[in-house]
Amino acid sequence: MRKTGSAVLPLHGGHAPAWLVKRMKALADEMVYLIVQDRGTARFLECFSDPYWFQAFGCVLGFDWHSSGVTTVVTGVMKNVLKADRHGLVVAGGKGMASRRAPSEIENASLKMGLTARKAQELQYASRICAKVDNAAIQAGYPIYHHSFVMDQEGRWAVAQQGLNVNTGKARRYHWLSDHVRDFVVEPHDAIVGDGVESVVLNMTAKEAEENRRTCVDLAKESSQRLISSIRAIGSKPTLDRWAEGAPQVEYNGSFEMPTDLNWQVFFQLYDVQPKNYEELLAFRGVGPATVRALALVSQLVYGSSASWRDPVKFSFAHGGKDGVPFPVNRAAMDGTINCLREMLESADVERSLRTDAVRRLGRLANTWGL
Repeated sequence: MRKTGSAVLPLHGGHAPAWLVKRMKALADEMVYLIVQDRGTARFLECFSDPYWFQAFGCVLGFDWHSSGVTTVVTGVMKNVLKADRHGLVVAGGKGMASRRAPSEIENASLKMGLTARKAQELQYASRICAKVDNAAIQAGYPIYHHSFVMDQEGRWAVAQQGLNVNTGKARRYHWLSDHVRDFVVEPHDAIVGDGVESVVLNMTAKEAEENRRTCVDLAKESSQRLISSIRAIGSKPTLDRWAEGAPQVEYNGSFEMPTDLNWQVFFQLYDVQPKNYEELLAFRGVGPATVRALALVSQLVYGSSASWRDPVKFSFAHGGKDGVPFPVNRAAMDGTINCLREMLESADVERSLRTDAVRRLGRLANTWGL
């Protein structure tokens, strides 16, 4: 699986006013309809999975361009606007408890779109494993609280989901696109963008963690009691940072501590099912961040199979700009996004004042990005 990108954004509170949401819905309806009519649903999914386009789209609709609320408001608008009979697209999931309704909403949408029961199950699995990877396989301190799954009548899909770091007040957004599927658990990211590299991150999707992933699977398939004994033995040590060979030399912050909130029963259940590979292990219900970290630490500290502590984030999205700090604007990518949106706005069948306001906002965004 290739993940097309992510973004780290400042956390802003509050709600979008009703008058703005009404206008956002009207404009989004026409713009998405235009994309689908001109280039098909596959093109919209590709745009949706591009963090640059997604951010610019939120700005055109009238929302703060660098706010974490772009994710929740834009996907919320899309969920309300996108209809199978008009756009050939449906959105499932959402923020908080709404994200838990994604499986049933995917099933209902599949029935309406005429997809087979098997395809519906595949889509439900894709939704769940994307959340598992970003929430458990990559532990950077951004637990997922928002998950939106967009699907079309051909069974293609895209995901935009967001995690919150309560300590820094930052949100990190992740984008997925089904057409770029390679592998869910090995370097799934195409371009993870963020606000800076975290000091300590467990990254079980890194290529260099392959041996650790294999050892984790082997551990899950062997004696559960022996595994539990190893976990308890390691957990009795005061800290693990001095144990972790190859781990970054940072001040101890608990990241290398064996988790204490483990569900011991899950290790017996894993032994019963005998997972064939790491993806199957990760996808198993009950396997969360604590289980993933426990297995990774035992694999590294007892068996010498190095995990990866490299944050997959590469550069800042929200704060890149004309001053080149922390990175120069990708002019080609931004030009493409701006031109694409401008062409859509000029062609969209919406009232003149709404379209004019949107073009004006797009121009301000281009100036902000230094284009």
